[in-house]
Amino acid sequence: MPDITVTLSDTENMAMQYAAVSVQDWADNALKRRAEIAKDEIIDKLIKHCNANNVAIATGEDAQVAQAYDLGVVKTAAARHAEAKSL
Repeated sequence: MPDITVTLSDTENMAMQYAAVSVQDWADNALKRRAEIAKDEIIDKLIKHCNANNVAIATGEDAQVAQAYDLGVVKTAAARHAEAKSL
C-alpha cells in the first residue's frame, strides 16, 4: 500500500488549519473520496465493456479494477497524458 506524503509551507498549513479541524484527516478524506469516485468510474467502464464483449466480470471491486487495467479498458492518467502529448 503506497504512503502518500504532501509537504505544505507554514502558511499553507496555517491556512488549512483554518479550514479543517485536522489537516491530515482532510487530506486523507479528500484522497479517499476521489479514489472512490475513480473506482466507480472504472467499474462502470468495465461492466459496459464486459457486457458488450461477453467477458466474465471478476468478483469484488479490487479484482474488477485490476481486470479493467488488465483488459486495457482503462489506463493510468500518466499513460493517457503521454499518449495525448505524443499526438
